[in-house]
Formats: sequence, C-alpha cells, structure tokens
Amino acid sequence: MLRIRLRRMGKKKQPSYRVVVMDSRAPRDGGYIDQVGLYNPRSEPKTVEIDTDKALKWMQNGAQPSQPVERLLRNLGVLEKA
Repeated sequence: MLRIRLRRMGKKKQPSYRVVVMDSRAPRDGGYIDQVGLYNPRSEPKTVEIDTDKALKWMQNGAQPSQPVERLLRNLGVLEKA
C-alpha cells in the first residue's frame, strides 16, 4: 500500500521534512516514489509547501496520508477538495 508521509532531512537536532509518496513497508528515510512537498517546523512561521495537484492525484490512485500529513493537508484545505 502506498502512503503519503514525512521523510526526515536536515542536520542533527534541526529536522526538516519532505512530504513523499512511498511504500508503507519502507523505512522512514528509505527510497520514495515521488516528492509532493516540504515541511519545516523550525522556521518562524512554520513552512508548509505541498503541491496540491500531486497530492490529490496520489490520493485518487489509492495512496493514504499518514496522520501528520493528513493534518497538514487538512490545514491547507486539500482534503476538502478530495
């Protein structure tokens, strides 16, 4: 099953995340199929950049968002379009 989830990037104790589509059995920082966006919780204000068209396309093709990604998509208003 495909999941839309966060992939950790950045230095030690300074995380930033990529929002990616990957197999649900893959490790957190393993290979991914497609990059959908970026999330940086350390910037002020928090940076969220998600390609809504890509996210909707993947969800229509059966990819399920993880809970943190679902929260980000809901805040951006993407889930209401689906």
